[in-house]
Amino acid sequence: MSVRAPRWASPAVPVALAVADALLVNGVTPGLELDVSLVAAAALLLRRRLPLTVFLVTLPGILIGYVWFAPMIALYTVAVRRPDRRLLAFSALLLAIAHFVPWPVSDFEPTAYRENTLTLIDASVTSVGPIALGLLVRTRGELAARVEELTRSRRHADELLAQQVLSTERARLAREMHDVVAHQVSLISLQAGAVLISAEDGGAREGARTIRELSVRTLDELRHMVGVLRAAGGDLEELTPQPCLADLPRLIELSALDVDYEADYGEGVLEGLGQSEAVERAVFRIVQEALTNVRKHAPGARVRVRVSEADAAGAGTAGAAGAAGAGKGVRELRVEVRNGAPDATASAPELPGGGHGLIGLRERAQLLGGTLEARPLPDGGFLVRATLPGATPAPRAAEA
Repeated sequence: MSVRAPRWASPAVPVALAVADALLVNGVTPGLELDVSLVAAAALLLRRRLPLTVFLVTLPGILIGYVWFAPMIALYTVAVRRPDRRLLAFSALLLAIAHFVPWPVSDFEPTAYRENTLTLIDASVTSVGPIALGLLVRTRGELAARVEELTRSRRHADELLAQQVLSTERARLAREMHDVVAHQVSLISLQAGAVLISAEDGGAREGARTIRELSVRTLDELRHMVGVLRAAGGDLEELTPQPCLADLPRLIELSALDVDYEADYGEGVLEGLGQSEAVERAVFRIVQEALTNVRKHAPGARVRVRVSEADAAGAGTAGAAGAAGAGKGVRELRVEVRNGAPDATASAPELPGGGHGLIGLRERAQLLGGTLEARPLPDGGFLVRATLPGATPAPRAAEA
């Protein structure tokens, strides 16, 4: 487990080391040597903002006060922040001269070869060491940034590859759907057309007309789904007009079920939310799936479909009162499909089912920020109720 140092430690530690160096070398007695050493230590507080200026301020500290920490730390900061070769060479030369020349300058003895040589070596190490360490730290930081950039690029490439694989799989699935489903639905439409022409009974012709219309609508929706599957990102314009609340009466009419439909909502349900089309489409699909389940599991049962406006707290509104209250707060749209017990004398159609319809509807509602409830009723019926964030229904839906 790594322990991170507090923020104040980064600027405070170098200053503390420089102050300790100044006090150890020059004592605590006030004087020129101690003063320039403490100024050099205090200047380190600005070393990241003004690295070159701080370095120049610390040079009197090593020349007069014989302190090492402040100028070496300042030179290290210059190497990290300003890695210009000529600037670093000039700075190293200044530090070496300030270290080599004694104070006062009159104390310099040119004939003291051994002592001058040792001092020159010491000055060279003092000036080159901080630069080497600073360049090393800077290079390490650049390498870490480059590795992070390469990691992000590789992650992005993996995502692009996954999207390409998904796009290929979508195209394959689209071809299979077209080959299998579209052909069968087309045959149904042709057979219904033949019955519509040849049948003499009015009820049979009406049933054939309904089957043909449903087949055409199924092919249209299939074409839309195939287009979405073929799109790599799914951001493609709608191939066919998508269903909305205004299409519910026609859906109920084509269902061939005993349905009571009630629409009770205003035009101001969360107007301008930006997802009204998605909400209306979700309501349509919920009703469509619920009616399909009634045909499968409750043949002959009476069905009641109600689309109404409700407030966010869950209390429903009715008629004009609901429309008037839409502007007072956040509104919601509630769809309820309730069917009674199946008719024992009615024959159940042998329709296939995967058991995933209600699961998909619940996920759709949750993605829109709503909820969906599906449960059996005590009288043998079934209830599907969804509450969705308010949409702005088209005026034609209210008129229906």
